[in-house]
Amino acid sequence: MHEERLESRLVHCPYCDAPFDLLVDASQGDQQTWEDCPHCCAPVQVLIRVSPADGELEGVTLGRDDEVL
Repeated sequence: MHEERLESRLVHCPYCDAPFDLLVDASQGDQQTWEDCPHCCAPVQVLIRVSPADGELEGVTLGRDDEVL
């Protein structure tokens, strides 16, 4: 993990809709991971999209554990 590439994003839990800050590491390229909601503890899918041209973060998508992202 490259600390200089960590970016904080305000996101909302797809279960309880509570907002929380998510730290995203764009240095690893596109990735899919899981995070637990800090409020309701539900497992949240996190899909991270990074531009292959310049390595900039393009977007973060959150979904429930039974959704296909």
